[in-house]
Amino acid sequence: MAYNLMEGKRGQDMANLVLAVCLMVSPWVIGFAMETAPAWNAWVVGAALAVLAAATLSEFAAWEEWANMALGFWLVISPWVLAFTANVNAMRTHVVIGILVAVLSAWALWAYRQGPQAHA
Repeated sequence: MAYNLMEGKRGQDMANLVLAVCLMVSPWVIGFAMETAPAWNAWVVGAALAVLAAATLSEFAAWEEWANMALGFWLVISPWVLAFTANVNAMRTHVVIGILVAVLSAWALWAYRQGPQAHA
């Protein structure tokens, strides 16, 4: 489906793109760049989120939003899975950005399903 069906819904994807950039720079800004697990997780997931958000901005596809949501959930649980809960700044950064990404992606999917194309 073309993204023009989501007229006015680009805000969620633009916000996800901003969150992706924030996540990618967070190891330097927040100060956990020297810790391997949280830093690499932020860089890799941030890059994946940026690519998905940019792709969704060009043309909407529901799978991209589902992938964003999965990455958001991963960010929430990754401090425990990758064992970096001792670094409170890294943990909070991952959890907060993960929640925001998941909520924005769920909102975009909900808005898409409520649109006129859903009733056609």
